[in-house]
Amino acid sequence: MGWIEIVIEVAREQAEALSDALMDAGALSVSVEDADEGTDAERPLFGEPGMEPDEAAWDRSRVVALADVDCDHAALVAEAAAISLATVPAYLTRKVEEQDWVRLTQSQFAPIHIGKNIWVVPSWHDAPDSNGLILELDPGLAFGTGSHPTTRLCMEWLEAHAPQNLSVLDYGCGSGILAMVASKLGAAKVIGVDIDPQAIESANYNAERNKCEIEYALPEAFGAAHPTPEKFDVVVANILSSPLKLMAPMLAGRVAPGGALVLSGVLARQAEEVAAAYAPFIQLSVWAEHEGWVALSGRLDG
Repeated sequence: MGWIEIVIEVAREQAEALSDALMDAGALSVSVEDADEGTDAERPLFGEPGMEPDEAAWDRSRVVALADVDCDHAALVAEAAAISLATVPAYLTRKVEEQDWVRLTQSQFAPIHIGKNIWVVPSWHDAPDSNGLILELDPGLAFGTGSHPTTRLCMEWLEAHAPQNLSVLDYGCGSGILAMVASKLGAAKVIGVDIDPQAIESANYNAERNKCEIEYALPEAFGAAHPTPEKFDVVVANILSSPLKLMAPMLAGRVAPGGALVLSGVLARQAEEVAAAYAPFIQLSVWAEHEGWVALSGRLDG
């Protein structure tokens, strides 16, 4: 078994329709790249997590279709063009060499060192420092492996303010990584909440692998099991600025007197407006910044 890639350059407005048509015509997969990649005209597309651009296309787009090596690629392109383009476009093909794709994928994920003593280690690696705080965590669908600056900032805050014998609420827990850090730092009680059932499933699996006793729940289940009067010594939320502002009364209301609130998922330019949303409840300030993102923190008067 082998594969070829069929490479076609088109204008932005043609990229999506051609991609769909290639799939309909029998391509195994299709991706769109910047045809100006590697030149001065290259233009990155990016957004905040969960707020990526609606259209993954460029003014000059390169559509790359994967097909079986023995397919009639000329017929495939012609069929796709008949659906989406006025004429059959010029294209080139390139052979995809056989590789150990599992090993190749794994090689792209090495252990991540965070803060002073935290290591996030994929299951196929040995921990570089066996005396560190080790989290075994494989890349997956749920957000949070320590690679994103906002996750890193929250982990570093927890390490600098170890919640030993304290209660911790991780709201928007994703993979559960922040809750696990809190647990391994000696927290007496840790709860993680997320709106995504898949994240809860992933977090439970990760907690079991890392021998952490953590309760993970959807918001409705959390609210039923832990009515609003219940408060926590540390509340951490790594989400995005807009939902953080909307949740200000709820999150601040979960902080115990003298307790700490830690927020991230906030760009540096958004820090002031997020802090303003929490000002009626708790005074927040920038604790640290990394790659344009910040962590805000503050303590509730007790």
